[in-house]
Amino acid sequence: MPVNRQVTLADQPVGIPKESDFRVVESPIPNAKAGEVLIRTLYLSVDPYLRARSSGRLPSAQNLTPGEVLAGGAVGQVIESHDPRMAPNDIVEGMLDWQEYATAHAKTLRKIDPQVAPIPTALYALGMPGLTAYFGLLDVCRPQPGETVLVSAAAGAVGSLVGQIAKIKRCRAVGITGSDQKVRYLTQELGFDAAFNYHESADFQASLKQVCPNGVDVYFDNVGGGVTDEVIRSLNTRARVVLCGQTSQYNAERPEMGPRWLDQLIIKQARMEGFLVNQFSARFDDGLRQLAIWLQQDKIRYHEDIVEGIENAPRAYVGLLAGENIGKRLVKVAA
Repeated sequence: MPVNRQVTLADQPVGIPKESDFRVVESPIPNAKAGEVLIRTLYLSVDPYLRARSSGRLPSAQNLTPGEVLAGGAVGQVIESHDPRMAPNDIVEGMLDWQEYATAHAKTLRKIDPQVAPIPTALYALGMPGLTAYFGLLDVCRPQPGETVLVSAAAGAVGSLVGQIAKIKRCRAVGITGSDQKVRYLTQELGFDAAFNYHESADFQASLKQVCPNGVDVYFDNVGGGVTDEVIRSLNTRARVVLCGQTSQYNAERPEMGPRWLDQLIIKQARMEGFLVNQFSARFDDGLRQLAIWLQQDKIRYHEDIVEGIENAPRAYVGLLAGENIGKRLVKVAA
């Protein structure tokens, strides 16, 4: 009889997570109740925010504890439906967690049309990363033609889309990334105007000045920490900074002390704003519609970094936090 393999948290990670902090377990396939559907997972989304949820520092309802199945988005195929809105073989996306089979209320799922774009894009360009880039850049930062848009973790799932949307809006797109290979990917494949590898930079300010000679009008921050401390010094008057992620801090065992740079926001009359993509949930359909148009027009390109097998999901996640991936990291669970 088939079983449901699930990835659970074995231990609360301390510092950088290890594969041993996770465990693959077997359980019975769940039964769908009235209003629910049974789904066979096809792809799992591997996301940095999971580190924050396993840190023990969030409100209790958001914290994952040892023994729990890891939370996360997935796309899958409906096997059994007890709701007229869904039928067997429909492809759906939702928070199905890290497991081979899941049940969910049909109203919480988004039906995917494979004729619009390949199925995995529902977890990337036509999913949460795409919506995050779209609303975070356009609604929070409101870039204007000719402005310089700088994005950190630029070769990641969100950052790679931010730069391309900036180009669509006739801005200058610049990326900060962690390898020369990623610099080439950004500039040669995605059309960024410039990028630099901060790991190989002997003088961050000099490198930043070279790629942003006229300063920074919009900074899309995915990493925080020392990188952001340096960028703040190069903001232009009335610059906008959006705080999307703080990946450099997720593994810290205690908060880092940093430069006191908030005075620069006063001097530059700049604005810094944090956001969660769900605050735009009422407009998700509009965002997805526009992203799909750009994708079909080849104005947006993407790279999926796919790891095979749910048993390799812990390795895929640890590698993501180490910066192994280019584009969106996914785990392919079933064909």
